[in-house]
Amino acid sequence: MNPYQAAQHYSSVKVQSSVVDASPHRLIQMLFEGALERIAQAKGAMLQHQIARKGELIGKAVNIVAGLQGSLDDKAGGDIAINLDSLYDYIIRRLSQANYENDPAILDECGRLLGEIKMAWDGIAEEVS
Repeated sequence: MNPYQAAQHYSSVKVQSSVVDASPHRLIQMLFEGALERIAQAKGAMLQHQIARKGELIGKAVNIVAGLQGSLDDKAGGDIAINLDSLYDYIIRRLSQANYENDPAILDECGRLLGEIKMAWDGIAEEVS
C-alpha cells in the first residue's frame, strides 16, 4: 500500500468510526462539513485546471446536498423544511452550473449559503442534546 492509499484508508476508518458514534445532529453537521470541504476542493481543482477532479468533487458535493435535502421531514419541519428544500435545490442547480461554466464565484456562493445553514444548525446543538 503506497502512502496515499494508506492515508485514504485511515481517513475512511476515521470517518466510519465517527459516524457510528455520532448523534443524528452531529451526522448532519458532518454532512455540512463534507459538502463545504468538497466545494473548497473543487474550487482548488478548478483553479488548477484539473477538470476531471473538479467534476468529481462537485458531484460529491451535489450528492451530499441531495442527502441533506432527502433528510428533510416536511411534516415535522413545516415551512422551514419547505424553504430548506428549495434552497438545497437551488444550491444543487448552482453547483451544476459552476461545473458547466467553470465558475469559481458560483462555488463561493454555494459555500456561503451552506455555511450559513451550517452555522444555524451548529447553533441549535445545545437544544437538541
